Order: sequence, then C-alpha cells, then structure tokens
Amino acid sequence: MFEFLITQSNTENPTAISITITVLFSFFLSSLIVITYDYTTKGVQRPIHFLQSMVLISIVAATVMQAIGDSLARGLGMLGALAIIRFRTVLNNPRNMAFMFAALATGIACGVFGFTIAFIGTGGFCLAAIILRFSPFNAQQLVGTLKIEIPLENQLEEEIEAIIKRYAKRSELTQVRFLNLRKTEKTKDLEGNIIAEKPLEHIKELNYLIRLENETERAQFIAELEQLPNIRDLRLRFENEAINL
Repeated sequence: MFEFLITQSNTENPTAISITITVLFSFFLSSLIVITYDYTTKGVQRPIHFLQSMVLISIVAATVMQAIGDSLARGLGMLGALAIIRFRTVLNNPRNMAFMFAALATGIACGVFGFTIAFIGTGGFCLAAIILRFSPFNAQQLVGTLKIEIPLENQLEEEIEAIIKRYAKRSELTQVRFLNLRKTEKTKDLEGNIIAEKPLEHIKELNYLIRLENETERAQFIAELEQLPNIRDLRLRFENEAINL
C-alpha cells in the first residue's frame, strides 16, 4: 500500500516526492548497513572510504533504477553506458563484498519502489550479521608463520613439531632453507689482506604455517620453543586480516 501511494501508479515518470522519499529511504537503510558493519567488524582500522561508498552506492543504484523505470530502451542504454566504466577496485575480503552487495540490493529495491522488500531485507541482513558476530564463526583465528633456525647437524625437527602439535590446532611445514653452506668468515689485516678464513656455521631454517588453539597460550608456546637447545633464531608472526579495498 505504501509503495502504491508513493509511486501513484506511475513508475515511468516518478514524481519529485517519490524520488525524494526513495533517496531518503536508501540513505537510511544503507546507513543501517554501515552501522552494522562497523559494529560487527573486528580490528582497529576502519576503511572510511568503504563505509561512505556503501551509502553512496545505494543512492546511486536507487537513482539508476528510477531513471530506467519500465523502459527497455533506457535499460539497454544504461547498460551500455555502465559498460564504458572500468571498475578496477578489488575487494579482498568476501565479507566486505557481501556488505557492498547488500547496499546495492537495498538501493535497487528502493529504486523500484519496493520499500517493504528493502526494509525487511535490510533488517534481516543486519540481524544475521549481528548474530554471526556472537557465534563461533566469528572466533578470531590465530594464524601465523613460525620461523626457527637451528644448526644443520642437530635433529630437532621432531621435538619442534611435538611442541607445535600440543599448542596448534593445525600446522604445516611450508619451507626448509639451508643457510651459510658456502659462506665463510674472513679475517683481514690492516692492509685489507685476508689472513684467515673459516666456514660459517651451517643453519637450517624451518618455516611453519600454524593456527593456535588459544591466544592465552601463545607466550607459553614461545617459551617452550626457546627452551630447546641450539635455537639460533625464533620468530612468530601473525597475519592480519586483509583490509585492501
């Protein structure tokens, strides 16, 4: 009933009042999507340009749908015009893509005067995002890379992997490197002449991709690895969630 009163049974040439209400509705509903995204997204950084884009693209989608109306010729012309534009922005995070599509769908629904569909669809999407925030699917994954350097002659791989299995939910040996195999340490006199030369210690570098069970056990995990004899270097680096847009 509300959609019928707004459009006045004329979607080919909508009135100024219906256009204004459509823009306001798309702005309001897309703002709810942005607020939900900000509330349910982990991490410190917030891509402000992405938040603004969700609101603006909803209004643009509503405007495009109103401009097309029920005209097939307008639709084909708009399709040809949009084909000229090269959209090169890449959304590396699938969740960001879902929110962008939600904003687009809201704008399209408002543009065809489907305000009930837009309101219920946006409400359902925001509610689902909030529920997923408190579900086990939103648990932070401690995925990182572990680099350990040990002497080549020492056989510590089994002890290292035993400690990793106790603390990591999943682990994978991704790379093994052999360092200083042909390198030597040179001693020179005051004139720069080499007076002594001895080979450097041969090092084996192990690189693991791990997923820890519990963040609170991270310090204990590192402490046990450091207690192993002849550890030359130990580095643990966690991957941050991609925010490139």
